Amino acid sequence: MDLLHIYEWIDIKAVLFFACVFLLLSNYIRNKTPKNFPPGPWPLPIIGNLYHIDFNKIHLEVEKLSEKYGSVVSVHLFGQRTVILNGYKQVKEVYIQQGDNVADRPELPMIHDIAGDNGLVAPSGYKWKQQRRFALSTLRNFGLGKKSLEPSINLECHYLNEAISNENGRPFDPHLLLNNAISNVICVLVFGNRFDYSDHHFQTLLNDINEAMYLDGTIWAQLYNSYPRIMRLLPGPHKKNITLWNKVIDFARERVKEHRVDYDPSNPRDYVDCFLAEMEKLKDDTAAGFDVENLCICTLDLFVAGTETTSTTLSWSLLYMIKYPEIQAKVQEEIDRVIGSSRHPSVSDRDNMPYTNAVIHEIQRFGNIAALNLPRAAVKDIQVGKYLIPKGTIVIGNLTSVLFDESEWETPHSFNPGHFLDAEGKFRRRDAFLPFSLGKRVCLGEQLARMELFLFFTSLLQHFTFSSPAGVEPSFNYKLGTTRAPKPFKLCAVSR
Repeated sequence: MDLLHIYEWIDIKAVLFFACVFLLLSNYIRNKTPKNFPPGPWPLPIIGNLYHIDFNKIHLEVEKLSEKYGSVVSVHLFGQRTVILNGYKQVKEVYIQQGDNVADRPELPMIHDIAGDNGLVAPSGYKWKQQRRFALSTLRNFGLGKKSLEPSINLECHYLNEAISNENGRPFDPHLLLNNAISNVICVLVFGNRFDYSDHHFQTLLNDINEAMYLDGTIWAQLYNSYPRIMRLLPGPHKKNITLWNKVIDFARERVKEHRVDYDPSNPRDYVDCFLAEMEKLKDDTAAGFDVENLCICTLDLFVAGTETTSTTLSWSLLYMIKYPEIQAKVQEEIDRVIGSSRHPSVSDRDNMPYTNAVIHEIQRFGNIAALNLPRAAVKDIQVGKYLIPKGTIVIGNLTSVLFDESEWETPHSFNPGHFLDAEGKFRRRDAFLPFSLGKRVCLGEQLARMELFLFFTSLLQHFTFSSPAGVEPSFNYKLGTTRAPKPFKLCAVSR
């Protein structure tokens, strides 16, 4: 090796060495643990705690950390310091008593690259407050949480029952039918129309949403949020995730475009029309976010949030019914006694059906759809017990630790409708029942979801008895993305 090559080799080696030192130092400075910060496992440089957390069961992993470090635990996830709150009392204390202080959302690169600072889920501050207020008032005007919405839901129950009946007792996977039925309820509110179960384009869209929701919760999304500059250059499932969400946004954009053609401000048909009217009213208040791009993302958020969680809960409900036929039979006995077979269920029946109501609540508790909860961010420096959490820190109230809190539930790890029944068999509410989270960021569609779950579940068991295909043992195996969903399964539905 001649002298020139030796110098070149030394120079390259020195550059690489100093680059590594610079990266390690900058990572240390950026992620240096603040004074009085909650305890947690030691993070490695660059990768933080990614090295020892299984993202297929992250909700269980972080709960396990609380056994060692206490109910307030810190980990390095999403490329940032993250505080995990475990247990009902701890989550309630922060989300209720300090609700305003943890009302922001963190800025996550993947969400920003897909939707920017738009929608009902990702924004913070003034824009989020204006959009949430508008969405709630508008949807209420169209029947959200009111009896006037029942006919629309019952009509969809009819179409769903008809589609299931066409299976003629043969084994089938119910998830896509449930997905289509639930999505049609929110589609009527947001877009003004429903989509037929035979609409291939819409079925493809629902499949795309399912896959994107799953990819959102995988390690690929976390790697993207941790190292966005690198991941933007690399191929992988994270790129597919962005492509899938862009397809769904294009669907929303097309619906908005159609509305603008025949929009009549004096006769609003749905959420989109009302948003277009608000755009005219508040055109000078640009910070409120009433523009076409935000409309597209807001409709996307309503459409996805109003579909995925409820349809997944109903999937779990049918899985539990085929696993526990004795519970299914008791629900059907109550349905026959209170409603009969000749009329549609009504939300007003719920108070007279404590066992069915208890079963639905236990399905939500045990199904644990939003296992880890969506992340929030500290609006300012806050004190949690003896710990100081700096402004901007990600804060997550682990809902798994709440719904399975051994100090709150008699048999937390068993499917037990008795959790919601008193000694006389009357329905009883439980403080630790928080499937929709709580506080300032509580699920916007909670009222709609409660109504849908009761009407769809009751209607399904009014018309069918569900069982597992011959020789198949029902499994509670799940896949964890943004939601915790059962792995694909088949069942048989026999008309009653």
